[in-house]
Amino acid sequence: MLLSTFLILLPIFAIVFLMMRMRFAADSSGTIGWVLTLAIACMFFQTPLEVGLRASAAGIVASFPISLMVVTSILQITFMEATGALRRVAVFVKTLALADKSVQLMLINVGAGTLLVSIGATPISILPPILVALGYSSYVSVALPAIGYDALCTFALLGAPLVVYSDLNGMSLVQSVQVFAKFLPVISVFIGFGMLWIVGKWKLVREGFLPCMIAGLTNGGVAMLMSHIPLLASGVILTGVFAGACTMIAMLLYLKILGKPIIDRSALTKEDLEAEKSMSLAKALSPWIILIAASFIINFYPPWFDLFYAKIAMPVSIIPGQTIKTRMLWNAYTWVLISTVAAALFLKPTASAMRTTMVKWYARFPRPAFSAAVFFAIAAVMNISGTQNLGTVWKVVDPSTNMISVLAQGSAMAFSSLYPFISAFLGLFGGFLSGSEASTIAMFTDYHLMTSKLLNVDTQIVTAVTAIGGGLASVISPAKLQNAAATIDALGIESQVIRTAFVIATLTTLVTALMALYLS
Repeated sequence: MLLSTFLILLPIFAIVFLMMRMRFAADSSGTIGWVLTLAIACMFFQTPLEVGLRASAAGIVASFPISLMVVTSILQITFMEATGALRRVAVFVKTLALADKSVQLMLINVGAGTLLVSIGATPISILPPILVALGYSSYVSVALPAIGYDALCTFALLGAPLVVYSDLNGMSLVQSVQVFAKFLPVISVFIGFGMLWIVGKWKLVREGFLPCMIAGLTNGGVAMLMSHIPLLASGVILTGVFAGACTMIAMLLYLKILGKPIIDRSALTKEDLEAEKSMSLAKALSPWIILIAASFIINFYPPWFDLFYAKIAMPVSIIPGQTIKTRMLWNAYTWVLISTVAAALFLKPTASAMRTTMVKWYARFPRPAFSAAVFFAIAAVMNISGTQNLGTVWKVVDPSTNMISVLAQGSAMAFSSLYPFISAFLGLFGGFLSGSEASTIAMFTDYHLMTSKLLNVDTQIVTAVTAIGGGLASVISPAKLQNAAATIDALGIESQVIRTAFVIATLTTLVTALMALYLS
């Protein structure tokens, strides 16, 4: 068993080595990891090459809610950047809550950050320049946008990780959110305190205690309401949108009660004022307004939801006996593309803006999209390893030839009742490795399902805390921090951020792990 376990983990060790020591990008190291996984599955776990290649293809198709969302969301944000819409939105955010630093941090990084990432935008690209303009250091401006939305990372990209989690666990979307919601209020509060500590150590933690509690409980509490109120349950993939918006409203009401100004234009520069005059805020927000409106209609109007989610599921069968419901007409990436095209009617891009959009988009999307897909492929090969083509059916004849089965047996022996606790840290590791909560879910779900059954622990809790750990890894993901640093010309600062962020991510994961141990 030791040799088999070592061979199974070898591709993971190789990816870690390549990323940490050799500084390979996630897509390059992931590709090498996939080749190793496929070779080991074929050579040592009696997996025919055809099965391994089919499994890889199935994994790539299963990644569509993430990989294609990456493609379309990068297109949308690049289009907004080229037309000046993104600049106009940034100018508006700069005017909010200048009179109270704690409220400003919660408003921008938790509220706006959660809202932005939920509709497919990227807080780590949009928010750092705004924070620098507000007077924060490069270190703070990189760290905060990467951590602010982490509690609700499951609802990023219009709930794409949630959809992956739901499909792999065989649960409804509402049931899935109900499991996650048990953790979110506590995690959101801890993240808020972590942000305050980064900016002003214990002094700001004490000063910002109340707004942090309000923001965290609002952010996490909305997720609980969305999954338990029948009227709202059909729109659970929009949980991040609701949570981010409600958190911003709660902070603005807090300022209003204290009698402090909500809008303060004193920080605006001459360039900001020119951007403000160039277009209205509504026009700048048009891609997101259209996207959110379409998402509301599709999810809250039952006939359309039933049509796009259930009736037109567009199933694909790559492995005989297994079906992947792509739901391409329901999934967010289709509507991100539609909303981007529709918004052109309002933004009226010039030919130059269109050329800039296409050139930058083509340069930006392939590697992150492929990176998202390749980790799904690795997980699929591991899950299907040992499968034999028996003519009428494909199945695993000997459990000892299935990589996930071997890992499950080993984990059950090694961790026993502590397994739910360990699962949160596996998620943190997976998220650091892949840079994606959805990839973490894909990599570990089958493994957790099997191990939890052996140990008789709550499968839902185990898989959920792994996903949450994967989301918390956003703040220690080298690729994400480098992206944030690049937007403010501060490349190199990410190594300093990781040292501090690692402590916060680990402590928050520890809290999650203890909750999992209690709830399971």
